[in-house]
Amino acid sequence: MRVVIVGGKLQGLETAYLAKKADWEVVLVDKNEWVPAAELCDQFYNVDVTKTDEWIPFLKDIDLIIPALENQEVLDSLVRSAHYAHVPLLFDSKAYGISSSKISSNEMFARTGVPGPISWPECGFPIIAKPSGESGSKGVQKVKSAVEFKNLFDNGLTDWVIEEYLEGPSYSLEVIGYAGVYKVLQITELHMDENYDCKRVIGSAILSDELRNEFEKIGMNLARTLKLNGIMDIETILHKGKLKVLEIDARIPSQTPITVFHSTGVNMLKVLGEAFVSKVPWTEFEIKEKSGVIFEHIHVWNDGLEICGEHIMADSGPLHLYPDFFGADEAISNYIPGKTEWVATLIIKGKNLQAAWRQREVVIQAIKNEWGIHHYYDRDPYHSDLSERIYASGS
Repeated sequence: MRVVIVGGKLQGLETAYLAKKADWEVVLVDKNEWVPAAELCDQFYNVDVTKTDEWIPFLKDIDLIIPALENQEVLDSLVRSAHYAHVPLLFDSKAYGISSSKISSNEMFARTGVPGPISWPECGFPIIAKPSGESGSKGVQKVKSAVEFKNLFDNGLTDWVIEEYLEGPSYSLEVIGYAGVYKVLQITELHMDENYDCKRVIGSAILSDELRNEFEKIGMNLARTLKLNGIMDIETILHKGKLKVLEIDARIPSQTPITVFHSTGVNMLKVLGEAFVSKVPWTEFEIKEKSGVIFEHIHVWNDGLEICGEHIMADSGPLHLYPDFFGADEAISNYIPGKTEWVATLIIKGKNLQAAWRQREVVIQAIKNEWGIHHYYDRDPYHSDLSERIYASGS
C-alpha cells in the first residue's frame, strides 16, 4: 500500500514510524524540509497541499491520505481534495471539530455524563487555565491565587478553559472507529515534565480492573457519541481514586501509539488504515500486553542529561531511527557520532514493566558513561525548584 502523510512534525513522525512498521510505502509531504519525519519515509516532497493544481495530480498513485497536523486550512483542503480524487482520507472532520475545541468537548462531556474537572469559578484555587483551541500542554498555566488570575486575565477570558487543578497519575487511551465498529486499545501511563508536557509513556498502565473497565467504557461511549470514523485519544487523571477526563483529540496522537505497538504488537495505524482502504471494518482482535515498554525523551549536552517533554524533539531537525541504541531497543534521534548535544526518544522493552525499568537504568548509565555526564535531571510538575529536581548525579 502506498500512503501519503501530510505533515512531518511530531504527529508525522509517529505516523511515518508506524506506517513503515506496517510495511507500507511511505510518502511524506510538508511545506518545510527541516521537519523531524523527513528521514523516516521512503520519499519526501515539498508540497503545499492547499494548491490544488500541485496536489491533485500528486494523488494519482496514492491509496490513502493520512493527515498528521492541526492546521485547519490544510485539513479543510485535504477533505475537499480527497473527495475530488476519490482517495480515502484517514480523518474524521466532525469529531475533530469537537475535540479541537476544549470548550466544545467539555460541553459534550457534561451532556453525556463524562467525569471531568470542576469548572471555575465553582472550584477554588489553584486552577489550570488552557487555551481552548490548543492541544496537549501548549499554553497550559497553573494559577495559584486570585492575584495571579487577575494578572493573567486582566484583558478577558475569551476562548480559555479554566478548571480545578488536579494532582495524580495521568493515563491515555486510544479508540479507533470505522463504519460503526469501535475498538479500545491499551491504556498507557503518562509522565509529565514541569510544563505538563509528556516526557515518558509507560506501557502498560498499572490500574485496577475496576478503573480499567471504567476508562474503557468512557472511551467506547465517547466514540459512539461522536460516531467516530478514525482515531481518538483520551487523556485522564486519577485524582483521589477517581478518573477524570482532561481532554480528547480526534486525530493521530504522538507517543502513545508507538508505545502500544511495542507493548502489544498491535499497530493501530495499520488496522485503521486497512479498514479505510478496503472499506471493511477489522475482524475482532485481542489487546494483550506482551512486553513492558518505556518510551521517553532525553536531551544530552556537555555533562548533563535531562528527561524532557516531547517538545525537545519538534525543533531538532530530521531524526533518524537507530536500533540497539546504548541498550535501548530503538531510538529516534538527531545524534550522529561526534555530536556533543543531541536529543533522542528511547524505546526500551522488557519481558515485563519491571524488566523494562531495569534495562532503562542500564541504558541511562551507558549514555552517562559514554559522555562523562555528571548531572542528571528529571523534572515534574510537582517540584518546581531546580535544586529539588536533581534526582541523581555523578557517573
